[in-house]
Amino acid sequence: MIPIDVAILFMGAAIALALVPGPDNIFVLTQSALHGRVAGLTVTLGLASGLIFHTTAVALGVAVIFQTSQIAFAILKYIGAVYLAYLAFKAFTAAKSNLDGGAPAPETSAKQYARGLIMNIANPKVTIFFLAFLPQFVDPANGPIVPQFYQLGLLMILATLLVFGSVALAAGWLGDWLKNSPTAQIWLNRLAGVVFIALALKLVTAER
Repeated sequence: MIPIDVAILFMGAAIALALVPGPDNIFVLTQSALHGRVAGLTVTLGLASGLIFHTTAVALGVAVIFQTSQIAFAILKYIGAVYLAYLAFKAFTAAKSNLDGGAPAPETSAKQYARGLIMNIANPKVTIFFLAFLPQFVDPANGPIVPQFYQLGLLMILATLLVFGSVALAAGWLGDWLKNSPTAQIWLNRLAGVVFIALALKLVTAER
């Protein structure tokens, strides 16, 4: 069991890391602005759920494979990049359809959740980051190692939900303000497409 003081220290560090502007923050912001607060929160839930995969990978030692095997790392990152490129295509297609005056087709919560989940799981750098970050707060003197990793993973999920959820809510207000502007919807879709492409390129060029 992780001591309370260690948990508080870890939670503070996790929130600070989540607050640092990065691809995930922009991803949540654009999705929430485009599709509303609920969509942003659903995507956030998907991103947070993906952390379970990375926590398990580190806890069971699978992360070492990604750190030592160039092939495993490359396969996972290219799968993620292809998925992001597909999302970019969908975003640019939606932007073109709006020129006809039609509203963008609503997405189901399941699709929004899966989008966040896949994006998180398909990023091997998150696993490597967990491999470097989590062990600093684990101590064999506090009991079995694996449960401690999962406790830290849950705290990281909580920090992600708090920070990214706040971003989703703030962006949702922006989305409400822009919702009645067809031009704004077109440019938001294009912005989302650019974000997806940038994330794909960032993932493809990532090194172990």
